[in-house]
Amino acid sequence: MYQPNIFDTSRLKERASQLAGQIQRNKDGLLSDDHLKPLRLQNGLYIQRHAPMLRIAIAYGMLNSEQLRALGQVARQYDRGYGHLTTRQNMQLNWISLDDTPKALADLAIVGLHGIQSSGNCLRNITSDALAGIAPEEILDPRPYAELLRQWSTFHPELCFLPRKFKVALTGTPEDRALVQVHDLAFEVVQAHPEAVFRVRVGGGLGRTPILGPVLRERLDWQDLLTYTHAVMRVYNELGRRDNLTKARIKILVRAVGIDAFKEMVEAEWARLRHGVHKLTLNELERVKQAFIEPDWTRGQALANLHEQSSGQQQGSWNQWLKRNRLPHRHAGYAAVLIPLKDTKRAPGDATSDEMDAIAAIADRFSQGFIRVSHTQDFILPAVIESDLPALYEALRAINLHHAVGGLIGAMVACPGGDFCALANARSLPVAEDIASRYTSLDAQENVGPLDLRISGCMNSCGHHHVGHIGILGVDKDGAAFYQLLLGGHSGHGAPAALGTIIGRAFAEDEIADAVEEVIDTYLEQRLAGETFREAVSRLGKEVFAVAAEVVRKPDLRARDLSDQVSEGAST
Repeated sequence: MYQPNIFDTSRLKERASQLAGQIQRNKDGLLSDDHLKPLRLQNGLYIQRHAPMLRIAIAYGMLNSEQLRALGQVARQYDRGYGHLTTRQNMQLNWISLDDTPKALADLAIVGLHGIQSSGNCLRNITSDALAGIAPEEILDPRPYAELLRQWSTFHPELCFLPRKFKVALTGTPEDRALVQVHDLAFEVVQAHPEAVFRVRVGGGLGRTPILGPVLRERLDWQDLLTYTHAVMRVYNELGRRDNLTKARIKILVRAVGIDAFKEMVEAEWARLRHGVHKLTLNELERVKQAFIEPDWTRGQALANLHEQSSGQQQGSWNQWLKRNRLPHRHAGYAAVLIPLKDTKRAPGDATSDEMDAIAAIADRFSQGFIRVSHTQDFILPAVIESDLPALYEALRAINLHHAVGGLIGAMVACPGGDFCALANARSLPVAEDIASRYTSLDAQENVGPLDLRISGCMNSCGHHHVGHIGILGVDKDGAAFYQLLLGGHSGHGAPAALGTIIGRAFAEDEIADAVEEVIDTYLEQRLAGETFREAVSRLGKEVFAVAAEVVRKPDLRARDLSDQVSEGAST
């Protein structure tokens, strides 16, 4: 991972000091709230429903144990002793005060963390695959290129006041774990030798108008990464809507003018920039690569029998943990390990300060101090020696973070929703808790099998509900919270990305968990041998599940009628 230098940390400290002065001038009446707003947003500081919220960028999901300890200490000292991992590889503190925010940012600057590019109408925190650099099928490690983009864009004056927020992702594998198709701009590695080449997508996004980003350019040489991004941003900056917030994203612009016309404009702008000062050189790439520190991959040692266990372990629990939380690795004798922040006693993605300290210590012991943050609101240890897996399992079990829910319903994703966010129409966390309480048994979750469930409290889609196998969206109806149910989505992990669609009318807050349970029960009753939930939805059709969910509102619906409609749906 990239190691910040003295120049990096000094700039971050300066930004924290500047924010402290801006907040003080606001308190003194010398800077209006409206003038303070863009300044605080440039540092990741929002005003939420109950308190300010600080969003901290975790660049392309990379952390070390020192940084995680710093996050834990800031949460303990300036907040309520916990942080929330988002679906875009950030951490949020939901109860920090305005006066304490510059202090927290100054403390985080020491370890190279900050809130820059985590909010506002700018090029946001760049995201990537949480398994970048270690995925067995990886064509090329995208992280140095993400770092080049990050350094170029962080204080770029043309990228600070865009028509709307702008999200960028990079991935180096054929399989998409970075959600590239739902980003404003995305780069996919298609070739590593003799030189790196990217495919470029533009205009993806979720929200009110969900769109999978079309290909803008099939092949882009790595040297042109910055100049081509600059060309896209200039076209967007000039033509993007500034008079209508809901139509300001680049996906609306691309759809309005058409991908072919948009490409022509970008190519014309790029012709003026392509051979300028921002064309990358091998020396610049090497400079960034040399600033990266990686684990020592020569220490790998395989576990003779992965199903061996130390005394005191329960065989079934250990085997389940290996199956669900041990991730593939490209280096012999190593494993990546998922640490899900998911159980019935926490909001998805929440980690306490004590847990952050404990995970940092475990990372030092088992992962050479390296940690990753995933799009599913979890931690990953990327450098675990296989022979250490039994001891790691025991260490995680000691702090109750050994839940073997990777890929199951227990690993559901949810935004903070109406409990915290001022934009939310409905609460997400109680819905997540209600659903999770119905599948507390790992045997029950295994019986359901692979299932990606995602919950958003509003159309901003921070829970990525459109790409869940089951998606839940909170909506407002005459001041009351209701929930739309979506089926058929897919994030692109293991299969082509797809957007879910709404089935039926919205459900009341006390109905939505029942509706989800009815949908899952119908799958369990109707599935073929070995058929996953997503495959069953594709075969049976969504109407079958819409009928099943409707039972929640019509408890007297006869089983025979339901059976008839299921049969009818299966034949269409």
